[in-house]
Amino acid sequence: MLNFPQTVTYSLAHTLVPTYECFNRCSYCNFRADPKQSPWLDFAVARSILSRCQQDGIQEILILSGEVYPGSARRSAWFDRIYDLGKLALEMGFLPHTNAGPLSRSEMERLAEVNVSMGLMVEQTTSTIMETVHRHAPSKSPEVRLQQLQQAGELRIPFTTGILLGLGETEADRYSSLEAIAEIHKQHGHIQEVILQPYSPGSQEVGDATLGFDITQMPEVVAMARSALPSDIAIQIPPNLVAQPDLMLACLNAGASDLGGISPHDEVNPDYPHPTAALLRSHLEPHGWKLKERLAVYPQYDHQLSFGLQTSVAGWRSRLNQ
Repeated sequence: MLNFPQTVTYSLAHTLVPTYECFNRCSYCNFRADPKQSPWLDFAVARSILSRCQQDGIQEILILSGEVYPGSARRSAWFDRIYDLGKLALEMGFLPHTNAGPLSRSEMERLAEVNVSMGLMVEQTTSTIMETVHRHAPSKSPEVRLQQLQQAGELRIPFTTGILLGLGETEADRYSSLEAIAEIHKQHGHIQEVILQPYSPGSQEVGDATLGFDITQMPEVVAMARSALPSDIAIQIPPNLVAQPDLMLACLNAGASDLGGISPHDEVNPDYPHPTAALLRSHLEPHGWKLKERLAVYPQYDHQLSFGLQTSVAGWRSRLNQ
């Protein structure tokens, strides 16, 4: 029996995209552009966007980028653009969180200077999807993805990861993916949340016959995740993809506790706009759920940040009375 009121968290966020270009070709992607076909985000434009975000009370800046091939002569400039955008966001009073695909140890270490947390989806650990939806996406290798989680733990970086649902995986595959995440967290204690992201058809994807997820299964997957993951890892569901109020409530009752970054536009799923915090409250509060804003870094990880980042986080915690 639940003891009400229960709390569900969210982050007020905005996404900056350094570039949409990506050398991977995932069959379900609604985000990517071909290499050299997407202009990189101009600094003056980024500053203008961030200025508007200041007026809207946004605290988290998600820096979400397509990937430049690690062996490319352009990789260094691409990484510098991501780093400099994080630094700019930090200087303008935001809390940056970067998800830019697999990174080298030195890249992760440097980005940790200007990010309060970082992230990378595991997606699925079954190797069979490298023959289907990820057959043209070498950086989606399960080994590469899990190595990133391990590396983040060794560097003590507060981290967000997750799995995609509906890529052709089995229920056992999902559990194995969650178990792999749990094992790495048990070693390092650095994973703050796991996202359960259902495949949702988009207008820009190439399409693949192996894709499909029954959204009504979400509460069962949440319950599976809650049983597989340590209790200190939050389970996140995206409210624009799990939009039916009754289904969202069922997921919360099954163990989900976070709704992720709520922003005007979902870059990964552009056909599915995010609900406002006010709309979510109207759905949740009559059923005993309190919606609470959180920061891009969970409180138990504040001490792992540099002094400068801790100061920025402390200012936001004071503002939100956390």
